[in-house]
Amino acid sequence: MSEDIKKTINELHIYEKKLLKELEKNMDITPDEVANNTNMDIKSVMSAAGSLASKEIINVEKDITEILSLTDDGKSYAEFGLPERRILDILVQEEEIPMGELAEKSGIDKKDTGIAIGWLNRKHWAKVDKGIIKITDVGKESAEKLGDDEQLLKQLFELDSIVKSELNKDLNKGLKLLNNRKNILNTKKNTSHSFSILSKGKDILNQGFTIQEQATQLTHQQLKEGQWKNLQYRPYDINAEAPVVFPGKEHPLRRIIEEIREIFLNLGFTESNRPVVDSAFWNFDSLFQPQDHAAREMQDTFYVKNPLTCDLPDDEDLVNLTANVHENGGNTGSIGWKYNWDEDVARQSVLRTHTTGVSTKYLYENEPPFKMFSVGRVFRRETITYKHLPEFHQVEGIVGAPGISYQNLLGTLKEFYKKLGFEVRFRPAYFPYTYLSTECEVYLEDKGAWIELGGSGMFRPEVLEPLGIDVPVLAFGLGIERLAMIRYDISDIRMLYKSDIKWLRELPITNGIDL
Repeated sequence: MSEDIKKTINELHIYEKKLLKELEKNMDITPDEVANNTNMDIKSVMSAAGSLASKEIINVEKDITEILSLTDDGKSYAEFGLPERRILDILVQEEEIPMGELAEKSGIDKKDTGIAIGWLNRKHWAKVDKGIIKITDVGKESAEKLGDDEQLLKQLFELDSIVKSELNKDLNKGLKLLNNRKNILNTKKNTSHSFSILSKGKDILNQGFTIQEQATQLTHQQLKEGQWKNLQYRPYDINAEAPVVFPGKEHPLRRIIEEIREIFLNLGFTESNRPVVDSAFWNFDSLFQPQDHAAREMQDTFYVKNPLTCDLPDDEDLVNLTANVHENGGNTGSIGWKYNWDEDVARQSVLRTHTTGVSTKYLYENEPPFKMFSVGRVFRRETITYKHLPEFHQVEGIVGAPGISYQNLLGTLKEFYKKLGFEVRFRPAYFPYTYLSTECEVYLEDKGAWIELGGSGMFRPEVLEPLGIDVPVLAFGLGIERLAMIRYDISDIRMLYKSDIKWLRELPITNGIDL
């Protein structure tokens, strides 16, 4: 006996052995007969058959038989005629019928007359001309003979049921017509299975085997009383493939957001947030962004119709001071933007274009010192591409206290990116509402390159003065989707929002950036 056959026999389940023995006695045996002969339930028989088939020991053939029968409506049509046939019988005598008299003369319900006219036209039995139904030559020829669908109805009515595979060519045409109607036919599917032994199975039967109950697990009683010594154990293949299990887990983007949130909280920051619909005042004006700035144009910002406007802050001093710094710089030493600030523009409702508006509102409502962060969705009128979306996530952080300087900004950023697992460097940049601005670049060893991953700076006096803040405030933020693309090594930002279950399942659960 070859080692492969011996190994296969040793690994066969008792149900598989029982099925093989039954097939050896009778190749035409059915699953139900196997179940009856072996005291196995039918589910166990089919499970054993599937297992043997996967090992190429037997072959399992499945045969599906479709049985056709009539519904109650179908029986009524078979007995009294299809609606179009009943109308045709009247047309043979009168040749034309006004549509208004159709239901009365044919005895068909008014709700069915439209369907009947459709079938008269489809079968070319009649045509409608200015509200009059007129018989055609095809209709006159069809008056004395049943159509294919009517022939099938007649046979089903007489025989109760017909096997679909036994229909001839004409009755198959009739079946297609009846299938285009609702609630006429019932279709019942009967499934049967047959088995055949393959060469490997014949080798196993030629070798022979015994059927003996085998233990797959031990009980406390068997161990205590020593019964385990006399049990027959079923061998297991330790090299067999185990099923892949996909546990529930957070979406990768949500996982990164929670990681960032945890970093900020551990650094002693307080979390804040605001609704995604906000006034242009908080989204733009409070950040010293002029009202004619290109970023406010419709091609960059989503303006909201309902509500069309938002209320300005109740604090008139805040509004007036904001207007002053825009118009002439206020008391900051700046000359401002040299235009007339418009309250109506500031009232416009927008989908927030950044989370920095959360920072200015927090500055207005809180006294220094403070450390605050915010994570949320932002919206911009971007064309969807592999690196841009009209909706994405930002994280924002601010620190304000007496003596805070640009050096503190760099130190905070180094600590933040270190906790994310990055080496970071800085280069000068420009942002409208910060000075001593900088962009943060992180190094990716596998790519051998520095990648820009966030912006930062010290808030300008024109931002802080109207808010009543007289201490320096550092601010920084980054786009979370860009971080996710680096972490998961994807080149198309749209992958983060696709319903790609294969990618989501195979994505490893990790803590920290994999560099």
